[in-house]
Amino acid sequence: MQKSDDPYEKFILLHLQHYGFLSDNSSSVHSGVPIKREWEGNQDSTASDMINSPSESNDSNFEEEQEEPKPCHNFFCLDKLLRTRQLVFDFDGERPVPRLRESVDLFTIPSTSCPFQGVRWPIECEVIRDNIQHIEWDPSEPEPFYQPAGDEEAPMPVGKVRGNTVYYIDPATKTSYFTYSRVGGSRGPIKSVTSCANHQEEATLAFESRFESGNLQKAVQVGQYDYELTLRPDLYTTKHTQWFYFRVRNMRAGVTYRFTIINLMKASSLYSAGMRPLLYSEHAAWLKGEGWQYYRNNTEQDGKALYSLTWTLEFPFDGDTCYLAHCYPYTYSNLQHYLCEVISDPVRAAYCKLRVLCRSLAGNAMYVLTVTAPSTSLAECKAKRAVVVMARVHPGETNGSWMMQGFLVFLLSDLPDTRLLREIFIFKVIPMLNPDGVVVGNYRCSLAGRDLNRNYRSLLRNSLPIRPEVVVYSDFHGHSRKNTVFMYGCSDRKDASQCLQERVFPLMMSKNAKDKFSFRSCKFKMHESKEGTGRIGMWRLGIRNSYTMESTFGGSTLGDREGTHFSTRDLKSMGYCFCDSLLDFCDPDPAKTKHCLEELGLLLRQENTYSIFKCFLKTSCEHLISLFHNLDILCSTSGSNSTESDGLPVHLLNAANQGKKKHLRSQTQAGKSDASDPYSCQTLNATRQHGNNEDQS
Repeated sequence: MQKSDDPYEKFILLHLQHYGFLSDNSSSVHSGVPIKREWEGNQDSTASDMINSPSESNDSNFEEEQEEPKPCHNFFCLDKLLRTRQLVFDFDGERPVPRLRESVDLFTIPSTSCPFQGVRWPIECEVIRDNIQHIEWDPSEPEPFYQPAGDEEAPMPVGKVRGNTVYYIDPATKTSYFTYSRVGGSRGPIKSVTSCANHQEEATLAFESRFESGNLQKAVQVGQYDYELTLRPDLYTTKHTQWFYFRVRNMRAGVTYRFTIINLMKASSLYSAGMRPLLYSEHAAWLKGEGWQYYRNNTEQDGKALYSLTWTLEFPFDGDTCYLAHCYPYTYSNLQHYLCEVISDPVRAAYCKLRVLCRSLAGNAMYVLTVTAPSTSLAECKAKRAVVVMARVHPGETNGSWMMQGFLVFLLSDLPDTRLLREIFIFKVIPMLNPDGVVVGNYRCSLAGRDLNRNYRSLLRNSLPIRPEVVVYSDFHGHSRKNTVFMYGCSDRKDASQCLQERVFPLMMSKNAKDKFSFRSCKFKMHESKEGTGRIGMWRLGIRNSYTMESTFGGSTLGDREGTHFSTRDLKSMGYCFCDSLLDFCDPDPAKTKHCLEELGLLLRQENTYSIFKCFLKTSCEHLISLFHNLDILCSTSGSNSTESDGLPVHLLNAANQGKKKHLRSQTQAGKSDASDPYSCQTLNATRQHGNNEDQS
């Protein structure tokens, strides 16, 4: 066990501890509710739990190593008032002098003999013991979007009154907040979740979702082959029903089944634009070597606060075991398996160090990788700049993990380009920021019931110097309303010299992945609602090139790939492209950067011309321009999934709503703060030579 002085790890650790998303040794207050930090023994786990390993730190060690602040009768409860335990107060007479508490020993180095602990679940979650695995597979040709025929039937929800409930699981919220966890979830035998109160002659489908990342709460048979499905909201919340992943058995081949999800909370998504659900057949995987494939679908709105998604399919085999999912699943166990391969390879282990950054509320490890070529001297080490990359802060955005895997596979390979990257950069990589949410099948939140990507605000910036220079920060996400891959960045209107520079890296990405990455879809505004996001938090710490890279759940609308879904190979290729663009961005030859700046300057001049024309219209068409501004607001803010994401956990909703007053904004104020972005227009064509060793020197 060793302490870390790494500024990036220290900042991330401090941020997570500050907002109560990490476990610690004692009972503490989280959102006003006492949380039991009791991690039960791992008696039934096949893997050793590093929490209980004698060679590692345990809970009692945490308590012993906590440095206590000096007592003062005027400030004996100061840290309680500040709602943080990360500050220690020294005193100059009666004046408190704050400083950061020393990091506790949360860092561990997994060994090849016993690298990973068992997966921990909230104690109320039932988990089946089946080993769920899927093969990786990419279709020979891109799979097209669904084209509506115009005669699809609209869903008419029937419900359990007229239907037969064939699957129902406890929503796992016996308490409205997380208490404690256990490897494998709840104790005791697994309960039956099927009900056949209204017996029918025809065999019904058998559903199951009580496995890692699974999400399906209820299935009601409303016709011979029709089923209404209800998704489970994120644990300890009442929101975020989008991610689904469940198993189906007992089907008949050649029969058209209809599935209708009746409680989606988004009024629109890419399902309306031809995106299709994914189907996995174990028989097809065994007999044909085929994995996840898209199937046909249709979407409808039920006219209320909830929305419906309906699709039909024919299963390929009798008595098969199939899975249906919103996107290609990527579980916490998948990550652990890949990391085990990495640390077991002595070649990759020479330049990739794996550590445990911290532990989540449930006690699952959050891994951090440091990737760089060994330095021969201290001066050589200090000369390196840093790149920070993260993924899966939102657990349902599995496409972020596939991009991350492509990034890591490329970065840890032995290609000349990757060797050069490791020689000039230090990479800090956190492949899964929200392991608890991934495990339980949440779409957006952690077990604290909060969106972690709304809690990066920090009052301790002066205490968190970032050295060496971070050249790029990026967080990988998924997007349910826009196609292609694109970035959200930051721009300082007070510093005009940087307004183009911060757009160079996304523009280079668009040139390296012309049929997948859209610069036109990139946005560089910093809305007030996004102040707690990682990209803005890092930008305010001084990282100028701070981005969120968003990958669609659908596919591409560009070039030869127009109208086709993304495969896992496409998603992984964006990780390769990210590395390729880093080499272009930091090329000692400034030709590429100069070319991009010239192109962006032309776009700026075009926007200035448009602004003059808009001002002319405003003098005579004030009402019309206000309408345009409102349209701009919709186009700008609805592009991001995360605008409507955050909120209080269930147990604090009522308390938070008391005494609130709604402050309205005028149309003029709304227009000023949410005007459309000048750099979201179509970029000019530019040539780029791939694989040029001179460019990458």
